[in-house]
Amino acid sequence: MLPSSVTKLSFRGRDFYIKRDELLHYELSGNKFRKLYALIQAPSSQYSKIISYGGTQSNAMLAIAYLANIKGWKFDYYSKPIALHVKNNPQGNYKKALGLGMNSIEVAHNEFEKIVSGLFLHVNAHEVLIAQGGADKIAQKGISVLADEICLWQEEKKIEKLHIITPSGTGTTAYYLAKCMPTYKIITTPVVGESEYLRTEMKALGEISENLHVINTEKKYRFAKPYKEYYQIYQELKESGVEFDLLYAPKMWLAFLENIEQFDGDFLYVHSGGVSGNETMLQRYKFKGMR
Repeated sequence: MLPSSVTKLSFRGRDFYIKRDELLHYELSGNKFRKLYALIQAPSSQYSKIISYGGTQSNAMLAIAYLANIKGWKFDYYSKPIALHVKNNPQGNYKKALGLGMNSIEVAHNEFEKIVSGLFLHVNAHEVLIAQGGADKIAQKGISVLADEICLWQEEKKIEKLHIITPSGTGTTAYYLAKCMPTYKIITTPVVGESEYLRTEMKALGEISENLHVINTEKKYRFAKPYKEYYQIYQELKESGVEFDLLYAPKMWLAFLENIEQFDGDFLYVHSGGVSGNETMLQRYKFKGMR
């Protein structure tokens, strides 16, 4: 399974290298494989339950559900109230996670932060609590393996100057890549919130490295909302040979293309997976008349 392969992608007149982490596994793919690597390596007897929280179409949720299923662990997942039509007709990642044995626990909007904070106080030695999106120090082990793979690949290909591109929700992958690869420029963009929110999330992990470059798009985008330009660049990239997720990748590519002149050298995009979520996102684009 490891190392993941690297593909050359010709896009808009330039060549990019793509680290194909989405091919590691369909459910347990991309940055979720890297973030959960330490748990993948752990013996099944080490834990009896995983606890996490977040949105009901989360890629992290599905990855954890799959991991818990193969390890024989229980999986409790906390979310804000789920729409009735989703409960009556589960689809996408939510449906798959339920099929893998996930115990879905709904919490009222005004109680969610309090309940989630309390989880950290009551987890026992046989349970593991994974923060939303896998934003946890446990992620460092898997991301350091990713960094080693990239360095070895670069050496084999004799590429002199290489910059790493990866989108950020919580910023965990970008943060640890920057820590593990101090001589490289790690380029990211905030997808879930603004730059200050991203930096706050990363500071919870430790001091932010100077080689981590946070860039942005001129236009403001709301997380998980369909945009015509998102679908257009998704289609263009897919026609060029690689399918990316519709949630994080479009903004990363748009931001990078707007800021590309700041950087010189070769570029490697770390595919963060998440293509399993395209099923429900494409339905939303169709409903909005954008495809």
